[in-house]
Amino acid sequence: MTAVPVSIIVMTRDEAANLPACLAALTRFDDVFVVDSESRDGTPEIAAGLGAQVVPFRWNGAYPKKKQWCLDRLPCRYDWVLFIDADERMTATLADEIARLIAAGPRHVGYFVTGRPVFLGRRLRFGQANLKLCLHDRRRARFPDCPDLDIAAMWEVEGHYQPRLDGSAGRLTAPLWHHDEKPLYAWFERHNRYSDWEASLAESGRLPAMANHEGRRRVFAKALFARLPFRPLWVFLFGYLVCLGFLDGAAGFHYAVARAFYYWQIAVKRRALRRITQ
Repeated sequence: MTAVPVSIIVMTRDEAANLPACLAALTRFDDVFVVDSESRDGTPEIAAGLGAQVVPFRWNGAYPKKKQWCLDRLPCRYDWVLFIDADERMTATLADEIARLIAAGPRHVGYFVTGRPVFLGRRLRFGQANLKLCLHDRRRARFPDCPDLDIAAMWEVEGHYQPRLDGSAGRLTAPLWHHDEKPLYAWFERHNRYSDWEASLAESGRLPAMANHEGRRRVFAKALFARLPFRPLWVFLFGYLVCLGFLDGAAGFHYAVARAFYYWQIAVKRRALRRITQ
C-alpha cells in the first residue's frame, strides 16, 4: 500500500517492553523517528532493528523540551507529523483515516485524536477517554514554554498541555489505543508524577497559560470542572455512569476508580503545598 505521507515521532526512555508492538503497528508510515533519552534496556537497538530512525536526546534542563525539540530539529520528510507514545497502538482504521485526510487536503492545521485505554488486559470502549492534539502541520504548531522547570517530577517532556496552532483544529474519529505492556505499577508511577505537576501548577496559578484549541464548550466545561468540590467523586461518576464505563465490566470499574484516585492525589497534594506556603 502507498505510504501515508506523515512523519511519526516516538519519544522513548527504557521502552523495550512497549516499542516492538508500537513500531509493528506503523507499517503504513515510511518516516518513523524514535527519539531516545539514554535508555539502558536496549530500546535504541530494538528501534534500529525494526527500521526506525534512532535519534539520541539529552535534555539540557531548559526550553525547548523534548516535543518542541523534535519539531525544531528532526529532518522530517513530511510537513505533517504525528506524535505517538511507545505504549500507544496505531490501528488500521486510524491509519486509513489519516491517509484519506492528507490525500483530500486537511481543512485544519491540527487534529485531536481520541486515546482509549487498555486496562487489566481489556480494551475499554466506554468510560472517559482523552483527547490529544498529536497530529499537526509542524510548520504551524508550537508547544508553549509552560513555566514548570521548577517541578522536578515532569523533567524533559512537555506535560498535559497541547501545542498552540497557527490555525484551527479538527478531530479524528478512529481511536489510538493506549496499551502499556509494563506492570500496572508503571501506570500509577506515571500518574503520581503527573499529579505532582498538576498540583504545583494549579496551586501557583500557572495552569491558565496552557491554552489550546478545544472549542468554547470544552474550555468552559474544563473551567467549570476545575471549580467543582469533590472532584474525584464527580470524575468517577462521569466516567463510570455518564460515559457508560460500567459496560466494560470489572476493568471499567477499576479504571474509573484509578482516574478518581488520580484527581484525589492532585487535591491532597495541593493541600500539602498550601500548608508549606502558609
